[in-house]
Amino acid sequence: MGETTAEVTIEEISSVKKKLSFEVPWGEVKKELDATYGMLSKKVKVRGFRPGKVPRNVLEMHYKKDAEDEVIQNLVSKRYANAVTDNEIFAVAQPEIDQKGIEKEKPFSFTATVETRPEFEPKDYVGLEVIKEEIETTDRDVNDRLQQTREMYATLEEVEEEKEAREGDFVVIDFEVTVEGKPRDELATDNYTLQIGSGKFVADFEEKLKGLKKGDEKTVNITFPEDYQPADLAGKEGTFRVTVKNIREKKVPELDEEFIKNFEQYETIEDLKTAIQQSLVDEAKVKIESDLKKQIIDELIAHNEFEVPSVWVEQQIYYMMLDTQKRMVSNGMAPDKAMEVSMNLREGFKEPAERLVKSSLLLAKIAEKESIKVEDKDIENRIRSMAGLYGQDYESLNEAYDKNNMKERLREELQEDKALEFLIDKASITVKKKEPDAEEGKTA
Repeated sequence: MGETTAEVTIEEISSVKKKLSFEVPWGEVKKELDATYGMLSKKVKVRGFRPGKVPRNVLEMHYKKDAEDEVIQNLVSKRYANAVTDNEIFAVAQPEIDQKGIEKEKPFSFTATVETRPEFEPKDYVGLEVIKEEIETTDRDVNDRLQQTREMYATLEEVEEEKEAREGDFVVIDFEVTVEGKPRDELATDNYTLQIGSGKFVADFEEKLKGLKKGDEKTVNITFPEDYQPADLAGKEGTFRVTVKNIREKKVPELDEEFIKNFEQYETIEDLKTAIQQSLVDEAKVKIESDLKKQIIDELIAHNEFEVPSVWVEQQIYYMMLDTQKRMVSNGMAPDKAMEVSMNLREGFKEPAERLVKSSLLLAKIAEKESIKVEDKDIENRIRSMAGLYGQDYESLNEAYDKNNMKERLREELQEDKALEFLIDKASITVKKKEPDAEEGKTA
């Protein structure tokens, strides 16, 4: 259904998109053209004519396109701005303008298609049914984390000359590759380090390195997986001519007095175990809270179906891609490669981006309905907390937030947090204890 006023016809394309159709009478168009050419006559210099005395036909000969473009811009911007104000249209992005130009003695017509803020009232948000899973920390959990800690301090030692490579060993190899009988020089690699059993190479390749010794050579035949990259190798037969340059064995330190010297804050192995157990308890609390919030958001969205502007979703996708790219670069990936990878992930970001936009809108509406406010003191406390977490001075961090106009966004985040806390407080929560595996022990 469309709505027509004296100035504009409004068509509802969707709940978040409107098409505004305008028709400007020729008289108004002519008036704008006359004014524009009048200004041009005073500004431009044309040989043989004094400023302000250049005939209209001469101006049209030289400046018709520029003049009409300026008139179109003026007519579109003025009519569109008046229409969105008069009709209380809350646009969230610049409109898409479609127009065919100016024709003499005819009205000037154009359309403006624009995405708008979604209008909805949140419902069924009190008493959301969720499950809170209690996670019990067991002896096995503590021992697994203790083993991981030992692995962090492991060293690699060269094995004896005659020792055979086995599961877990690190082999340094050179290899040449042929695919379907043709050499692939670009795949040849020297001094490649591979841990046997890591699963990082083509299936069965690592297994076939077991039993080799330093200096051994071996031909390994493999079939590249169907999803292998580069794609031109997928599903093809390959032959690796491997030379073992070195073999290193990982040595994990014993849990003794020497090992505990790696930690200034602990005097005994029991102290370390106690700290690990507390760390696991803290991690479990964070996971429980995170899972609970995710369920609340999932339930909230399920009870409130509404459309969101694509421009907001695209903005969120952009932020996700940028964040992913930054993290990959910080982990050592080349910037160009990180950009390529993040671009390839774009489609996968669409659903979580839409979910994030919906949840933000819902939480903001609920905060408004329930009069959930964020005070200046809340912002100060959050900045103080972040300053302590990152070892920064509060005054400097607070000044940075002011300088970069970041406090308003922080206020929105805090409001979302408070709204989420409100929903959790009002939720119907079923507590469920996670059942331990049969071989797991009791609480450490």
